[in-house]
Amino acid sequence: MRLRRSVIALVTVLGLALVSACNSGDDNGKDAGSGLQKVNYLTSFNTFGREAYAYVALDKGYFKDAGFDVKISPGSGTVDVMKLVAGGQADYGIGDFTAVAITLAKQKLPVTTVGMIHQASLAGLMSLEGYGVNTPKDLVGKSVGDQPGSTNTVMFGVYAEKVGIPAKSVTFIPSPPPALPQLLATKKVPVIGQFVVGQPLIEKADPQHRKAVFLSYGKELPDLYGNAIITRSDLAKDHPDQVKKFTAALLKGLQDTVNDPAGSAAILKKYVPDTDLEVATKELQIMKDYTKPSTFKGSLGEVDVERVKKIIALLEKSKAVPAGALTPQDVVTTSLAPTS
Repeated sequence: MRLRRSVIALVTVLGLALVSACNSGDDNGKDAGSGLQKVNYLTSFNTFGREAYAYVALDKGYFKDAGFDVKISPGSGTVDVMKLVAGGQADYGIGDFTAVAITLAKQKLPVTTVGMIHQASLAGLMSLEGYGVNTPKDLVGKSVGDQPGSTNTVMFGVYAEKVGIPAKSVTFIPSPPPALPQLLATKKVPVIGQFVVGQPLIEKADPQHRKAVFLSYGKELPDLYGNAIITRSDLAKDHPDQVKKFTAALLKGLQDTVNDPAGSAAILKKYVPDTDLEVATKELQIMKDYTKPSTFKGSLGEVDVERVKKIIALLEKSKAVPAGALTPQDVVTTSLAPTS
């Protein structure tokens, strides 16, 4: 299984690298016929319903209107997305902001964030009713299935410190994401790493139709952002207008997705035929409250520098990053993010 995942990852990287090479000619990546800037975009993870907004922006012509010919490829988690963007195999991608910060404190990758998809974190751990996991304290001594390097895994130490449990009291079992619903349904693991929007998928995969139990990182750590828009640092520095236009087009698709979850799920299915419309629609309905919570009065995609400072301080306090290892400027280019 590990070999298979490695081969899949290698094929993905090589495929993206080939596209990138084709896009790096003398015309600065522009198609001679259309005059559009070729752009490679990575979803945060796979092509679940939560990723529909990029396909909405593509389908409704928002990218084209902004001057871009966008190729959407499925991402495989925040860290992998960061590395592919940093290496030039993709121009933009989506990743959890806290995981981005933790990763940048350890590896000085040439990437930056330029806007937020979610104003509240979707990350957390999921179980099923009857498994005896109803509160954070119930996690002690349990095993959690998740992909190594996933947002839920990377952030767990921060969450554990906040809820007062020893991080080492929980064992993470490396598990391929497609297998997680089945592993949980058969109780091979009592808990899995999962975003809150994964609830419909997890419940549908359980033959006994038990309700999912979600332990939210964001509930305990309300300052955390969710997914952010990632690009290369040089692209943000040298081509700020391009970044702003791309971000605006993507967020336009996000706004339409928030306004019409069912219609957006249908658009996703046009491009990803095996999409389960019911599950995708429910995912997007759940995501709405995290994209722009009722208490949030700012603009869609907005970044608050003071909030970023709080997140960094939290990560330092929980020893997720060394003190002084990060500044807001290391993580986000605020001049390119939407403002109120």
